[in-house]
Amino acid sequence: MLNPSKLKSVDFYRKIPRDLTEASLSGAGLSIVTAFFMMFLFGMELGDYMTVSTTTSVVVDRSTDSEFLRIDFNLSFPALSCEFASVDVGDVLGTNRLNITKTIRKFSIDRNMVVTGSEYHPGHIPHISNIGDVADEEFSDGSVSVTSTNFDVYSHQYPILVVNFFAPWCYWSNRLKPSWEKAAKIIRERYDPEMDGRILLAKVDCTVEADLCRRHHIQGYPSIRIFRKGTDLKDNQGHHDHESYYGERDTDSLVAAMETLVAPIKKESETLALEDKSNKTLTKRPAPLTSGCRIEGFVRVKKVPGNLVISARSNSHSFDSSTMNVSHYVSQLSFGRRLSAEMIEHYLQLVKTEVVTKRASRERKLLEEYEYTAHSSLVHSTHIPVAKFHFEPSPMQVLVTEVPKSFSHFITNLCAIIGGVFTVAGILDSILHNTIRLIKKVELGKHI
Repeated sequence: MLNPSKLKSVDFYRKIPRDLTEASLSGAGLSIVTAFFMMFLFGMELGDYMTVSTTTSVVVDRSTDSEFLRIDFNLSFPALSCEFASVDVGDVLGTNRLNITKTIRKFSIDRNMVVTGSEYHPGHIPHISNIGDVADEEFSDGSVSVTSTNFDVYSHQYPILVVNFFAPWCYWSNRLKPSWEKAAKIIRERYDPEMDGRILLAKVDCTVEADLCRRHHIQGYPSIRIFRKGTDLKDNQGHHDHESYYGERDTDSLVAAMETLVAPIKKESETLALEDKSNKTLTKRPAPLTSGCRIEGFVRVKKVPGNLVISARSNSHSFDSSTMNVSHYVSQLSFGRRLSAEMIEHYLQLVKTEVVTKRASRERKLLEEYEYTAHSSLVHSTHIPVAKFHFEPSPMQVLVTEVPKSFSHFITNLCAIIGGVFTVAGILDSILHNTIRLIKKVELGKHI
């Protein structure tokens, strides 16, 4: 059994009786200052302990996330119609994907980039195999030439007005012309505009009536529009008064399509053609409300240099590059998980950045993203204008590693602060106390 008297001999902190100690006013003031100084240093050390320092290094990208890179974007084109806007991607390995639609959404916008309706749904558009009859014989004009001065008259006079917006220089317009005129002549004979008055086929030369074509947002040639008397309300596209025909372009197919449009309309109809009851046999879709388009969504590309291209695309239409405008506003462009016509190109150098923490003796990723350096240029070209984004993933990555301070280091510094300040304060108190006593002795000697 331990002897208490012997155990007391190892006491490092021997106590001095209170009656042998002396309190002083200078010591009290120094104690208060010392206490506040200790609290200040404690706060500084705690803040430093809570702050995580980082180290940055550039290393070879050996990440195992995947071989594909996700590109999210939100682009607005005030002068490119959703009807023909196409999102394409390609890379240096030869991979090309055209007109991506699965992960893309389109909204019609006006020139102020304000959305004018719900999401634009083009629907299924079949490949057009019959693009027109061969002009192997003379044919007379069967359709009516419409201008900006009489267009509204015809559109309000006939329940169905089908207009071919064409350009004389366009190959597809010239292929359509024979079958269009033949079909118009047949329809005119079957449904006399004066006696029957249910349908009329017309045409507009967009090189002459540029303002009229621009008013109806015509960007590709030929564009066949179906105008209905009155207004036409569609739930999936908001309010509009015309549709686009996307069926076959031979004479028989055109005549059959026109017959389908006329079928639900009574002769000398007393009601307006507000509903088409034969959508199953007529290939058409809502025409664009405005001339602009907002494109948002994402694409997945391989981690190699490549291009993201937005342009006007169609297998059966021509475009006038001199009048097209692909100026755009970039609202979002991010990489990875959560960055003489005119062609605007963007060059982007991609560098992967990771932020890693080593807390709890484990390495854990806090952030993984791609940063990029962008350069844009304006290129003059004779081809169809496009908005092109060149991306080039870098083989290097920026690795940012978090290095938190250990708790033992914090406790050690805390003890050093308390002990050091207390010791220094004690030395200062001793010097101050002895100095005051010395001064008092000198003053007492003078009085004696």
